Amino acid sequence: MKLVSWNVNGIRAALKKGAMDWFSACEADVICLQETKAHPGDVQHVAWPRGYEVFWNSAEKKGYSGTAVITRSKPIGVTNGLGATDHDREGRVITAEFKDFFLVNVYQPNSQRGLTRLDYRTKEWDSAFLAFLKQLEKKGKPVVFCGDLNVAHTEIDLTNPKTNRRNAGFTDEERANFSVLLANGFVDTFREFEKGGGHYSWWSQMMNCRARNIGWRVDYFVASAALQPALKRAWISPEVMGSDHCPVGLELG
Repeated sequence: MKLVSWNVNGIRAALKKGAMDWFSACEADVICLQETKAHPGDVQHVAWPRGYEVFWNSAEKKGYSGTAVITRSKPIGVTNGLGATDHDREGRVITAEFKDFFLVNVYQPNSQRGLTRLDYRTKEWDSAFLAFLKQLEKKGKPVVFCGDLNVAHTEIDLTNPKTNRRNAGFTDEERANFSVLLANGFVDTFREFEKGGGHYSWWSQMMNCRARNIGWRVDYFVASAALQPALKRAWISPEVMGSDHCPVGLELG
């Protein structure tokens, strides 16, 4: 099963830049999108690739956040959110249940410039999200979650770790919480196949950073450890344009 994830930084903008061509060509069974910044009615004129169904979780606030799942593998069921009003107004989570696993598409909160949202992210959201994942596992199936996690876990996951030490996405608190999550029985699938640095999924739009590959790896596929034998490959697709992020992927066998 081929899964891909992409923070499109606005689905309407991405479509104007050719994203639909990539959706059609990537031949994924499931495409998870983050930061859609749209409600279904905003793109009702769009003809999605034949054979795919689209599920939306949009933020209450117009033009903000939001997630979507485009799938040609029919899910058993689809639910939105974590089941907590405090966390579910921004359209950040969609869960699709398949025969062998749960797939969670997530756009995790950014701690923001000046770390104005760091406490919410690290003291409220992270623990609630981990609890949600563990509750899914208790239903008898492993979990795959993917999306823009808004954290670079280790120093090799960004170009300039020293100068970004207290910036959003690379604080000690965010990184420690991600380590806690992995210690609770999950694996960073990309690192199962690639141990080296220089692999990024987001680049600042300033100073020609993308062309110079000055970036961050903040987009992930993470899986329950029980799925390790089923991991066939994991990858990043920096050649795909249309957003300040690029797609990432996972193949399960």
